[in-house]
Amino acid sequence: MPEKITTRRAQKENSPSTKAGEYVREEIEHVREGKHGARFAKQAIAIGLSKARRAGVKIPPRPGKKATKAKERTPNPTRSRAALCALQREGSAATSHRALSRQARSSAKQRGGANLRKAAQQAVRTKGAVGRRKAAVKAARTRRGD
Repeated sequence: MPEKITTRRAQKENSPSTKAGEYVREEIEHVREGKHGARFAKQAIAIGLSKARRAGVKIPPRPGKKATKAKERTPNPTRSRAALCALQREGSAATSHRALSRQARSSAKQRGGANLRKAAQQAVRTKGAVGRRKAAVKAARTRRGD
């Protein structure tokens, strides 16, 4: 069940992808807080997208699935509990900055060069002055051959 503040934030957004992004952000925060874990960054993102779909955000279905009208049925409590317990046994490294950055890069790479460049520019904007300086020093070091 998504938090009320997330639902409110998502309703303010215009495009479905940014609405879904709010649910993904919430899920990443849950993993970082230790409410549950995730094995990979992609898993945390998938859980957030699933929440968004259940909340009625119009995003395409998972690959290989057909868009069907959601049937109102009660979830199996045993299965829900088992899934939560399995997630709680996982760690929180999947939502580290490094893991999310790696996931974003690989995803952009699959989409092509223009998308990869856009992802890199977004990373530069969010890195901040200190992060950019560290990256520049590292780049100079690798060019020098240290």
